[in-house]
Amino acid sequence: MASAESQGWRQKLSRLDVKLSPYIYISPFFILFAVLGLFPLAYTFWVSMHNWNLIGGQGAFVGFDNYTHVIGQEFFWRGMRNTFSIFILSGVTQTLAALALAAVLNQNIRAKTFWRMGVLLPFVIAPVAVGVIFSKMFADQSGLINGMLAWFSIDPVKWHAGVLESHVAIATMVNFRWTGYVTLIFLAAMQAIPSELYEAALLDGANRMRQFVSITIPMLRPTIIFVVITATIGGLQIFDEPRVFDQSGLGGSDRQWMTVTMYIYELGWGSQKSFGRAAAVSWILFLIIILVGVLNFWITQRISSGDSKKVEKAAATKEVAA
Repeated sequence: MASAESQGWRQKLSRLDVKLSPYIYISPFFILFAVLGLFPLAYTFWVSMHNWNLIGGQGAFVGFDNYTHVIGQEFFWRGMRNTFSIFILSGVTQTLAALALAAVLNQNIRAKTFWRMGVLLPFVIAPVAVGVIFSKMFADQSGLINGMLAWFSIDPVKWHAGVLESHVAIATMVNFRWTGYVTLIFLAAMQAIPSELYEAALLDGANRMRQFVSITIPMLRPTIIFVVITATIGGLQIFDEPRVFDQSGLGGSDRQWMTVTMYIYELGWGSQKSFGRAAAVSWILFLIIILVGVLNFWITQRISSGDSKKVEKAAATKEVAA
């Protein structure tokens, strides 16, 4: 009788183990995410609702006054403009350059491993080192870039004075660091494409460019969506490159390249030392990133579904014709 009861208990324990084991195995991620992700996010919102000072600590509850205050500031909107400008300049060129490099590295070239590892080398360089080197290259008077432009009798460009010029210089830094990383992502996705598709296209007389446009790009669509969304999240939080682009660290004399994250740093640790206002800007940026990410996902999904419908319609037309 005892053995039967113990056997029944073991069966119940075994069934319980089967049900709970998957959740136990994945629980460390969700626990860490809750502690290191959700809690700081919620606490930042709590800070944004108070008059919180770096030195004095928590002050009075002010509701959404911090939000209305920062939205009314000119530097906030200037930081938004600079952030989106640098993000667009870097994100578009980075994706296109990574696609082209991945297509080249996917070919049967010599020393493939060397070149594939070579494109990743800028990614492992410290952002501060990249920023210092590129700030010297883009120096207004004696920089390498202006020196090369002088060879072609082109006047020096004021990289640190102009708005667009400084954005181009910072976007170049971002592309230098991240293009190789995105290239390897695209390369891994390209190698997963069945070779039979290219062989069939080759028999139909399609050249390499036609194969890239008609086969590679459609098959890379999920990867492109992933890259665009991650580039959006990272690009709108850019801080390192513009921060070290100039020794002042304020984003230029007229804040011509000051990003939103730099504005957050100035509010919290600069002259104002207002954690409440800095937290408010952080939450505004968080909501903007979510909105832009969802918009990017919706647009790419619409394009993807539209192309798939065209393919299905073409296949149905062929069947009817046959």
